Amino acid sequence: MLNTDRIQTTHVGSLPRTPELLAANEAYQAGTISWEELVATMQQGVRDIVARQSEIGIDVVNDGEYGHTMSSSVDYGAWWNYSFSRLGGLSPSDEDRWDPNAGARRSSPGNIVLTSFADRRDRQRFAEAYADQSSGILTARKRVTQPKITGPLTYTGHDAVQADIANLKSALEGSGAEQGFIAALSPGSCARVSNEYYATEEELVYACADAMREEYQAIVDAGLIVQIDDPSIAESWDQINPEPSLEDYRSFIQLRIEALNHALRGLPQEQIRFHLCWGSWHGPHTTDLELKHLIEPLLQIDAGGYSFEAASARHGHEWREWADAGLPEDKVIIPGVVSHSTNVVEHPELVAERIERFASVVGRERLIASTDCGLGGRLHPQIAMAKLESLAEGAQIASSRLF
Repeated sequence: MLNTDRIQTTHVGSLPRTPELLAANEAYQAGTISWEELVATMQQGVRDIVARQSEIGIDVVNDGEYGHTMSSSVDYGAWWNYSFSRLGGLSPSDEDRWDPNAGARRSSPGNIVLTSFADRRDRQRFAEAYADQSSGILTARKRVTQPKITGPLTYTGHDAVQADIANLKSALEGSGAEQGFIAALSPGSCARVSNEYYATEEELVYACADAMREEYQAIVDAGLIVQIDDPSIAESWDQINPEPSLEDYRSFIQLRIEALNHALRGLPQEQIRFHLCWGSWHGPHTTDLELKHLIEPLLQIDAGGYSFEAASARHGHEWREWADAGLPEDKVIIPGVVSHSTNVVEHPELVAERIERFASVVGRERLIASTDCGLGGRLHPQIAMAKLESLAEGAQIASSRLF
């Protein structure tokens, strides 16, 4: 993973889906095409998107999360919702993810209450702006139902993850790209649906860990990198009302970190990277927890690389926090140097400057330039690709100065 002659590039995972892929997924959901036909469409889409990433100059590529495609043409939440078809123990529910009364539950310690996604403190503070359709805030506004846990969680997605693996490995051949990654849901994020089966929060989170480990194991066994997507570590702070103490919140996320490490036990850290973010919606984010409170627990996670937002207007200044973070010498950081939350395409010189800032605090060998979050569903495909191009160009500029 360490850089030897240049700054490597990657991205967080989700890339814009093609019309053909969305149409095929809708047809599969409707029962008009077979699983094999859907996989064939995904295979062609993955081949094309991997080739495009390689052509742009992205070093560590992925399948665009095409295997996580949802039936929605906008594709909100596909990073998370894909797991619903890969886990046993779930039952259909009429619960709307965006209902202010949905999903609230208590968690120890501190008797913490997780509110619904629609009732976050940021949304309360800017209620008029969030309600105004012309405000420019991009967030899911339509009804989105989610299942509930009614039995023991098991992993049932073996065929689906093997299709993801086969599609990406096939696309890597001849593409020019040497490394590929597949994103997978974290235990902490898996546990963010209504639970009617497990007696305690600890039982629930560890059940998620045991189930999702099978997906992590399959990906690393195939020689690929697994990226653990886990907004629950940072994003849950805004979802707890009233605002908890830092001590209680650290205990809250410590359970999720320990469960994740349980799921990752024995897996090679060089094939594991962890993605932390404060949520991909285009809101003010004034209630985000500062990175300085998250670095110590972040570094407890048994991963070889740590991906996080660093280009957003809310977190772009936090690169200085890494100067005294004590990043182990054999690990890398994967900061976002282009943002998913603005249509403005960053100038390559700005990208280079952001890379150089991080190099000044952790060293040129130990950083991979990335995006803040997934670009699929948040940006028009033309803009998403332009941002990846700027990312690659900026990394080239920085490399010419650093190596």
